[in-house]
This record gives sequence, C-alpha cells and structure tokens, in this order.
Amino acid sequence: MTFEKYERLSFERKDNGVLLVSINRPEKHNAADSVMLAEFATVWTDIAQDPDTRVAVITGSGDRAFCAGGDLGEERDKLNDFPSAVGVWQEARGLVAGMIECDKPLISAINGPAAGAGLAVALLADISIIGEDVKVTDGHLRIGLAAGDHAAIIWPLLCGMAKSKYLLLTADQIDGREAERIGLVSKAVPRERVLEEALELADRIASGPQYAAQWTKHALNNWLRLAMPTFESSLGLELLTFFSPDAHEGMTAFLERRSPRFN
Repeated sequence: MTFEKYERLSFERKDNGVLLVSINRPEKHNAADSVMLAEFATVWTDIAQDPDTRVAVITGSGDRAFCAGGDLGEERDKLNDFPSAVGVWQEARGLVAGMIECDKPLISAINGPAAGAGLAVALLADISIIGEDVKVTDGHLRIGLAAGDHAAIIWPLLCGMAKSKYLLLTADQIDGREAERIGLVSKAVPRERVLEEALELADRIASGPQYAAQWTKHALNNWLRLAMPTFESSLGLELLTFFSPDAHEGMTAFLERRSPRFN
C-alpha cells in the first residue's frame, strides 16, 4: 500500500509498523478544504488495508494547529447548494464511519488547536494525546450550524450528556487540561511532548498482540455503531442549517472578524 495519491496528508513510516500521518496544510492552520475532506473520508480504509501498518498516529504539520476545522471560505460557497450539501454529508459520514470501521488502533497527537473536521479526527481516535495548553472547541453554533459532524456520536460517551450539552450549546473553548479532566481526551501532556508521547504509545501497542488489540477496538466500537443513526440524524440536521440565514450570517461574520447578528 502506498499513500502517494494524498495531497493534504503526508505519511512517514516508523519502526514496528507505526505510521505517522500528518495533516499537511500548515500555511492555513491545517484547515480542511475540499481536498482534505475527501481524503479524510478514504484514508482510514487505506490504513486498514495496509499490511505494513499496525498503528497509526495522526497529528498536525507545523506548530500552529492540529486542524482548524473546515475552510469557511469554501463552506460558505456551499450554502443553499443541495448537491454540495449531499457531498458534505457523504464525506462527513465517510470520515466517521471510516475511523470506526478501521480496526487498527488510531492515536491522535493534538499538537495545536482543533475544530470542526479536525476535532472529529482528534476525538474519534482510539487514544487522544493533547497539549495541556491546546485549545479545542466545537464551534458549529457560532456560525449558525447544528453540531452534526461527530459530536452526537462520541461526546456523550466521552464526557457525559451534561458536559456535552454545555460545551456544544455554548461553543466554549477549553484547554487540554480541562479536556482531560472531563474525559473528552485520553491524556494531556506539555505541548512539546505530545507527538513523542503518542509515538511511544503507538510503538508500545504495535509491539504487542495485533489480533487482540484490533478485536478489542472492534468490540468497543460497537457502542459507536449503535449510535450511528443518532449521528446520521445530527449530520442531516447540520446540513439542513446550511439552508438557513443564520448559517450565512454566521460564516460571513466569522470571515469578516465581527460578531454575528442572528435574527
């Protein structure tokens, strides 16, 4: 298996079958444009089918962000465009389903801010390592969208319904320490240690029994499979808000660096 077709993701093979995947658009804070979103929908299947990979670690290129979410310039162009909304639904579902169905362990090294699709990748990983001072947020409500791309399927399982509703309805930012405290991530470490910690853990798992690791993950992910109808509903409702005036105002205000005025 080679990964040469990918433009926004880069790959580096480490010892013992560890594959380092880097979100590679550092000049844009690794924001997910249409190319990257399409690659997020396919890369997990390719990793699952790669005989040389035992464990994959995903991180952000550079030192400014893990992934700053969707490219809002592109996202605004999709508003009130039904074919584009269908495409978003397919790609967003592919990202979530692909990570759930990839039996090989996935570890996220959250080395900078994460939002949107980047936060989905960060939190759907089997183990998540975050910098203590790194800020994360699900900011859908800030731009007039329902929180649909991953939150309904995983947040209540990670940190409970009360914290999920609080953080999703307020779109508040939290740092890595708080994310670890409430159970949203696996572990918080000093930012300079994030990738090292993730790679050490990946090497440890990759050196162990592979069927046992993969089948343990597969069994645990049945909880997420049970929640797929909830996720698909939330994703559909998010895309329904693509046709609302609130979404246009929210995205425009964000791009213009002003506060939105929702009617």
